[in-house]
Amino acid sequence: MIGRQKKYQRLLSYLVMGLLLPFIANCGQSSVNQTNQNQNQTATTPSTPEQSSSVSTSGEKSKKLKVVTTFLPMYWFTKAVTGDAADVEILIPPGSEVHDFQAKPDDVQAIANASVLVKNGLGLEAFLQDTIKNAQNPKLLEIDASKGIDILKEISPVEKAGKKDEDHDHNHNHAEGNPHVWLDPVLVKQQVTNIKEGLIAKDPENKATYEANAAAYIKELDNLNSEFQQTLQKTPKCTFITFHDAYPYLAKRYNLKQVAVVEIPEDQLAPTDVKNAIDAVKKYKVKALFSEPGVDNKLLTSLAKDLNLTLRELDSLENGDTNPQDYFQAMKANLQILETACR
Repeated sequence: MIGRQKKYQRLLSYLVMGLLLPFIANCGQSSVNQTNQNQNQTATTPSTPEQSSSVSTSGEKSKKLKVVTTFLPMYWFTKAVTGDAADVEILIPPGSEVHDFQAKPDDVQAIANASVLVKNGLGLEAFLQDTIKNAQNPKLLEIDASKGIDILKEISPVEKAGKKDEDHDHNHNHAEGNPHVWLDPVLVKQQVTNIKEGLIAKDPENKATYEANAAAYIKELDNLNSEFQQTLQKTPKCTFITFHDAYPYLAKRYNLKQVAVVEIPEDQLAPTDVKNAIDAVKKYKVKALFSEPGVDNKLLTSLAKDLNLTLRELDSLENGDTNPQDYFQAMKANLQILETACR
């Protein structure tokens, strides 16, 4: 009896297992499918907040104001105002001759894609008129950094040495006034203000950033101006000669006197050429003789030797690093040179 009962129990257990096996198999497959779905969702869904926010961050970057500047000082002042709030480019590579620059197709394209163009003005960037026309960008805002500045119309006295050279790099016609306003820290304050106001007009959402950055840079310009005043008041009415008419604003601001010797030949100097230049130096009772970084002029070297003057380099700030703080470093280096030469 007991054996038969066990037999029935085994048959019953087999029957139950037979009924349950399909259900168990189906449940197992459902569990696997659910696991696969979870894995797929994990692969397509950002796992961290940082990942989910990267898309919006990229979108914000693409919305930055695109600004093109002409040459180095304009880049410095514009970048100082924008900080990271705008994408700022420079057309003319540092160290290139601004007066003779010829725009390339890439320059036209840069202006075509820009919202703002910052220029020094006063006829310095002669290439711009045709370049802007070719860019065909009706939404472009041009910022003239020299707007409202009291321009010096008359260039410094010119003494020619040798035959007139129409193609000399520094024989430039400043019909709209001398454009080298960036060498006067006080006038740079106006340029920075003009740039700030133009950027705010085009990009009012970043007004607070532009105003704060401009105020900080202007404060540094005030400090630089004070340093120039305190240093150069010890050497009043110092007269100097340079072959580039770049420093009349600087000279006027700090009671110096620039005499520009221009159109001087670099080769085939006749004794008369040197004599004419020496007479000019004596005529103005010059205390200092300045060249520029990277310029090797034989006449200036001869002048310095014959007049027992040290030929020093004064920087017109058209070459250097793109960090906006480099303006102050270069200007302070100029100040040290002026102080030494004018003693």
